Parts: sequence; structure tokens; C-alpha cells
Amino acid sequence: MKSILEALQPLGRALMLPIAVLPIAGLLLRLGQPDLLDIAFLSAAGDAIFSHLGLLFAIGVATGFARDGNGAACLAGVVCFLVATEAGKVFLSVPADVVAGIATPTLEIVAAAWKAKAIARLDVPIGILSGLAGGLLYNRFSAIKLPEYLAFFGGRRFVPIVSGVAGLVFAVIFGAGFGILNAGVDQLSLAVSGSGAIGLFLFGLFNRLLLVTGLHHLVNNIVWFVAGDYHGTTGDLRRFFAGDPNAGAFMAGFFPVMMFGLPAACLAMYHAALPERRKAVGGMLFSLALTSALTGVTEPIEFSFMFLAPLLYAVHA
Repeated sequence: MKSILEALQPLGRALMLPIAVLPIAGLLLRLGQPDLLDIAFLSAAGDAIFSHLGLLFAIGVATGFARDGNGAACLAGVVCFLVATEAGKVFLSVPADVVAGIATPTLEIVAAAWKAKAIARLDVPIGILSGLAGGLLYNRFSAIKLPEYLAFFGGRRFVPIVSGVAGLVFAVIFGAGFGILNAGVDQLSLAVSGSGAIGLFLFGLFNRLLLVTGLHHLVNNIVWFVAGDYHGTTGDLRRFFAGDPNAGAFMAGFFPVMMFGLPAACLAMYHAALPERRKAVGGMLFSLALTSALTGVTEPIEFSFMFLAPLLYAVHA
């Protein structure tokens, strides 16, 4: 069990990079809506992030896993993701009722749109796996030496090539196995939606308790980006911004805490500090509060009292 947790911790840390973008994207998307500022380019900027989450995770996870964070790992993650998603569509069979009564060439357009929407349901898991492949393959092959006549493709240049092969494997898995995977997502969605208040409480509790291991990001990814379905959009977070009236429950306890609760905790710690120490800690606490409010990265604040006041952290969780 310990070895499994140790193996998963790097993934949890790698997920922090793409997740840190989401609060800003959410603010832009919401502020640009017609009932607020009604600025179309703001909402378009925020929607650009949520529409390409899989690609974002492929880049972020590859960067986090690469030994030296080299850009070749990022490129490898992107190549793997694009190959997996585009080649995976070939394996999908469009349901007869979707194209019933539609003539060519409109039929081809409708079928292509259905396949794109279907594979998008799994874009975050594909993105995470592509990032893993990109990072790990970079660590394994970035120093490889090929025969002299192939020397140009050696070293770091070889990594995106072999990542494309990994993308083909993922394409077969996610494309040919789409029916089973899609049914699994549906069952997960039903379980999450039927969990009620108890499920929400347990999600929030385990999320904070797992913070010390970094595994809370794995829990977040399942609920925020995979569970539930609203006209082809999956995940509590994405469904909320797509207008699903039943979405948002799994975020309701997070964003108020990120944006107001923990910054207020920083203010409380500032006032609780000895008068002669306030100037020294004030700058640090202000930067931590600003980071939490703007990016949603709360770990620096929570780690500051997790071990010093574990009972307080238990109440916080």
C-alpha cells in the first residue's frame, strides 16, 4: 500500500500545474457572461481553457514528470494526446439514431461532430495518460543514441516520435474500448449524483485529508472533470460552466474557501502574530493569500498550520 501511495504522489504533484490555471479561467468565463460584464472576449478566453482541458493536462503532467522539465517532454505529451484522440475516433461507431434520415454530405459532418463530442468525454483521462507517457518516455529516451545515419532523430528528438507510438496504443484502448469506458463513466456519474449530502461531505473531508500526500488532485480530477454528463459535457466543473443547473455542488465548498476563507485565515494569523513579528510575516501571508484567491493554490497556507496545529487542520478539513 505504501509503495502505491509513493508511486501516485508524483502524479498528484504534477496535476497541480494545470489545475492552478482553472480559477483564473473560471473568473474570466463568468465575468464575461451577459448577466455580468457582458464582454464576449473574456468569456471566450475562459472557455478556451475549459474546452482544451485534455491538452492542458497532457502538457502539465508531462512537464511535472520530466526529469528536468524540458520542453521536449511537453511536445511528447501533446503528440501523444493528439494521436490518441484523433486516431481513437476512427474506432467509434456512430449510433444509427444519430444519423437516421440524414443524407450525405451532412451525414459525414454530423458523424464527425458526434465522434468529437464522444471522445471529448474522456479527454482529461487521455490527457493525463498522455502527459505521463510524455514525461516518462522523456526520462527514458532523452539520452538515447541511434546509428549515425539516424543520429538526427536521437536524443530528445526521439521522444516525441516514440510518444506518437504510445498515442496509437491509447487510441486503441480508448477507441475500441469506448463502450465499456463510457458505461463506466455513466455508472460513476450515477453514483456521484446519488451520493447526496453525505457524499459531498466525504468528498470534502478526504480531499483535505489527502492534501499531505498530494493525492487529493486525483480525487478532484474524477469529480470535477469526469463524473456527470450534460449534453456531452462531463465533470462537475465543466458542466457548471456549460449551464447545468444540477452541477456545482462539488465546487461549492472550495471556491469560497480558496478565495475568501483561507485569505481570512492569513489575516487571522497576521493579527495573532507577536507585534514585533507582524512586519516579517505580513508580506509572506499576503502573498499566500493572494495566491490562494487568484490561482486556487492553497497548499502553502494549509501546510503552514497542518503540522503546527493538527486539531485546527482537522476542523478545517
